[in-house]
Amino acid sequence: MASVFLLSPASCSGLRAHMILRPGAASLLARRLREPLGAPLGEVYTFLSGLYFRGKLAYARAFADRPEHVLVITPTAGLRPPDTLVTLDVLRGFARVDIADGSARFRRPLLADARTLAAGLGADDEVILLGSIASPKYVDVLTNVFGDRLLFPCDFVGRGDMSRGGLLLRCVRSRQELSYVPVRGAVRNGRRPPKLEPLRGAALPGDGR
Repeated sequence: MASVFLLSPASCSGLRAHMILRPGAASLLARRLREPLGAPLGEVYTFLSGLYFRGKLAYARAFADRPEHVLVITPTAGLRPPDTLVTLDVLRGFARVDIADGSARFRRPLLADARTLAAGLGADDEVILLGSIASPKYVDVLTNVFGDRLLFPCDFVGRGDMSRGGLLLRCVRSRQELSYVPVRGAVRNGRRPPKLEPLRGAALPGDGR
């Protein structure tokens, strides 16, 4: 049995996005995005989202069977590996699409890639969504394709983004994978769990902080 991890996207229209999208942005990442080659999607989303996406990416890479079993949901390009190179123009295109409004520009490529992924899954393979299930923005598309094979960490319920990111990083450090339940029929909101203990010790391998 293999697990494929789908990571929810980071906002491309917030304050941190403005820091790299604005003309003349001088950070190293902004300069790389203006170059023809661009920068890896996972690195860009980690900058935009901070702890939450860093946790999702580290967790997926730690527990996926193969690197190709880690995919990121994008606003206009469906499912893409985190090493996919994106440029400033691509990122600006992402920023113009609000995935919450059900735009066809978002849903169509996501639906096509989800169907392709589903066609290649084995009978016992699972799809793990690392993202919010509280709104239907991408959950409806993915549930319609994967059905009860679309799972999510039950410990996400009641947690905010920062808490989820911290939880995932702790799981990577302890090498303890979370328990998953089907998205379909799950309780989407719940009581906030106790705060996590502060992270201590050395950075994760490959952590760019």
